[in-house]
Amino acid sequence: MTSAIEIYVGKTAKQKLLAEGLKPDHFDVVAGASGGPKWFTLFGLDKYLFGEFFANRDKPIYTIGSSAGSWRMACFAQKDPVAAIERLAHYYSTETYSEKPDVHEISDKAHLLLEKVLGETGAEEIATNPIIQSHFIVAKAKGLNASENKYVQLLGLITAATANIFSRNTIQHFFDRYIFHTQNEHFSKSYFQFSDLPTHYQTLTRAKVHHTLMASGSIPLVLRGIQDIHDSPEGVYRDGGIVDYHLDLDFNSSGLVLYPHFFPKVKPGWFDKGLRSRNASINNFDKVVLVTPSKSHVKRLPFGKISDRTDFEKLDEKTRINYWTEVLDKSHLMAEDFKRLSEKGVSESDLIDIATIL
Repeated sequence: MTSAIEIYVGKTAKQKLLAEGLKPDHFDVVAGASGGPKWFTLFGLDKYLFGEFFANRDKPIYTIGSSAGSWRMACFAQKDPVAAIERLAHYYSTETYSEKPDVHEISDKAHLLLEKVLGETGAEEIATNPIIQSHFIVAKAKGLNASENKYVQLLGLITAATANIFSRNTIQHFFDRYIFHTQNEHFSKSYFQFSDLPTHYQTLTRAKVHHTLMASGSIPLVLRGIQDIHDSPEGVYRDGGIVDYHLDLDFNSSGLVLYPHFFPKVKPGWFDKGLRSRNASINNFDKVVLVTPSKSHVKRLPFGKISDRTDFEKLDEKTRINYWTEVLDKSHLMAEDFKRLSEKGVSESDLIDIATIL
């Protein structure tokens, strides 16, 4: 039987899974990458993980995400995570726009979408959840990148992208990494302490949730940046994926890291997408279990690919919505195969060395 998923594992993760199986208590961290509508292919898996696999958990699990990954993890932390992720999938996939939407139209509709996803109590549930400890990555813009003038901002992005070709460390001259995190009586600071780039930490309160999530998904030149976040340093906050696109991070986890991802490729930052030589460090993925759609699953999708933002430009509205709906429907196949492995156990043939993609 052809599986809808592929599982890439680090050395320690492989040993654990082969010895003890795919069990929810093995995981301390769940990660979610940037990628816009690429995440639709993970929708069914998210529903299973949030609503069944991690149900009734009594010890904290630490989630981290940027952009769309932040929004997914925000659904996980709500009282009814399945209903929340269903709202996100429905409203995101069926949203319509004018023929040539500008930054303001897209931003205004994104704010309304997030309001529907959070509902009246979602922000409070995320900020006070004692089990699902959320960490949302946001990039605080510096210099030209803080401008809302598209030409000035574009110049800033080009400068940052050019510098990034020579070294990823140069990103700190153009954007600051901010981690907005929840806390409880047992854990008062961020679970993640990163040293690869200067990192600033902010406690996530109910009043900060909406604007933090909006900032984490505010793609440059596509959405407005968020001008200040309640009780946080002044400035313009943008998409967390600029700094951490696919989360090439030291997860610092004593247990395993579950990382549902849309394809077997891990790029550190937004500007690294086109750099073939810039991939994630194997040192950060020793305990990672990366679950992706299989090549055969992707081939079965319309157009033989997963959904992405270029669909807005290449497809008419009706075709795009129908296509995205089918991707969402077929995403449940991934959940079924993950559940099967969690129940029957995994063999060596079910696992792929993560070093092959890094």
